[in-house]
Amino acid sequence: MNILINLKIQNDWLLKKVFLFVFLLISMNEISAQEFVAYQQLIPGSNIYFKMVPIPAGNFTIGNTQKKIELSEFWMGAFEVTRDEFDIFLKDEQTSQNSKIDAITRPSPQYVDLTWGMGKLGGYPANSMSQLSALMYCKWLYQKTKVFYRLPTEAEWEYACKAGSNSNYFFGNNIALIDQYAWHQKNSKGTYHKVGQKLPNAWGLYDMLGNIVEWTLDHYSETSIETMATKDPMIPANNARYPKTLKGGSFMDNALQLKSAEKFHSDPIWNKRDPQIPKSKWWLTEAKQVGFRLVRPKKQPTEEEVNQFFNNYIHL
Repeated sequence: MNILINLKIQNDWLLKKVFLFVFLLISMNEISAQEFVAYQQLIPGSNIYFKMVPIPAGNFTIGNTQKKIELSEFWMGAFEVTRDEFDIFLKDEQTSQNSKIDAITRPSPQYVDLTWGMGKLGGYPANSMSQLSALMYCKWLYQKTKVFYRLPTEAEWEYACKAGSNSNYFFGNNIALIDQYAWHQKNSKGTYHKVGQKLPNAWGLYDMLGNIVEWTLDHYSETSIETMATKDPMIPANNARYPKTLKGGSFMDNALQLKSAEKFHSDPIWNKRDPQIPKSKWWLTEAKQVGFRLVRPKKQPTEEEVNQFFNNYIHL
C-alpha cells in the first residue's frame, strides 16, 4: 500500500514537472514571438539563412516634399536578396514552373545568363528579375516558413534608408564619403558586388544606396506622394506591369542619383532584347541592375489576409 502511495506521489510530482515545463516552453515561445530584435531566418530545405533587422516605429518627411509619414515598426532584410537565396526557389522541383494555374510557380528558365558574368553564388545579389518574380519569391517563402515576407512600400523603404537622418544621404550631405557606403558608377567597375561589402546605415542595413536598385510594391506616379496616406501608406495594387517604383539606385548610377529620397521607375525597354514571344514576365534582359530586399510587418497577418495580399499584387 505504501509503495502504491509513493508511486502516486512520484507520478503526481513528475506530472507537475511536465506541466510546468510545457507552460514555461509556451511562455518562452510567446515572449520570443513578441521580441522585436534582429534574427536569422533559415530557408527550409537548405542551409541558407538571411538576416532581418528591426526598424523602429516613427515618422519622417518623404521624398522632396514637406509631407510627414508615420510608420509602424517592421523588419527589413539587412542585405539585398542574394542569388544563393533566390536559387533555392528557382530549383525547387516541388513547385511548378511558369504555370498559369498553380497558386505558386517558379519563373521560367533564363534564355541566357542574366548575371552577365558579374557573379552568381557566394553572396552576390539576385538580379534581372521582374517585380512579379520578386513577389512570387515572397509567396513561395511564406509557403515554406509560414512567415509573411513581402516587398517594402516606397515609404517603408525610404524611411528605413534614412534611418532617422534628414540629409541627402543617410550618412550626411558630404558626397565625398559615398565610397564608404555605396557601389556606384565611378567605383563599381561596371559590375554589382557581393552584398555587405560597404558600411551599413545607422539601423544596420547594407547597400541601401547603390549596388542593386530595389523593387518596391508601389506603382510609379509623379504625384503618388500627394495622395499617399500619412499613416502606414499602402498604395493599392495596380495590374499594369509598368511603371513600378524602385529605390536606392545601382552600380550603374551617378553618385548624385543615390540620394535617400530619389525614386526610379521600371520601363518596357528593360525587356527590349528578349527574343521570346510573348516577352518574359519573369526576367528583364536590359535590367541587370535590378534586385530586391524583404520586409516583414511586426504583426503577422492571418492566412486569409496573406492570401488576399498576394491575390491583389500577383497577376500571371
